[in-house]
Amino acid sequence: MPPRLLETLVSAWALLGGVILLVITVVTSLNVGANLAGRLADLWGGGHIEGLPGYEDFVRLVISCAALMFFPYCQMRRGHVAVTIFAEKMPLPVRRIIARIWPACIALLALFLGYWMIFGMLETRADQAATAILGWTIWPFYIPGLISLALWAAVALQQAIDEPQEV
Repeated sequence: MPPRLLETLVSAWALLGGVILLVITVVTSLNVGANLAGRLADLWGGGHIEGLPGYEDFVRLVISCAALMFFPYCQMRRGHVAVTIFAEKMPLPVRRIIARIWPACIALLALFLGYWMIFGMLETRADQAATAILGWTIWPFYIPGLISLALWAAVALQQAIDEPQEV
């Protein structure tokens, strides 16, 4: 995949993750507001107001999508943790080797996680698992995670192949 296209996809994917977090924030605010209104109504003998039904189901599913959507972007910006304190004491040739090998290891890790996530998704689908309150089918919410892991692996592989940045 051309580097520019990969960068555009990864940036758009992270922005979508940000939109999802914004929606979670709005829904959480509405839920807190409804619970607060319910408590106030109870104090004055008003009708009972409840929070949003299925709020926990919704947040649990969409946060699992959004959380992984930022990993490829962090990798692209080299924003993940690096062991610079340890590596800076090593000779330059060793640091260059680490700078080339480390992204390849991250790519393998992302592919490994994706491999097992596929099995989790298939098992969840076979079990016909659904959320308790909303009754939403759970397995489709694995798909954004799989896309995130694939993009993360692609970015890390490209960094392993391209000229590495020094550790």
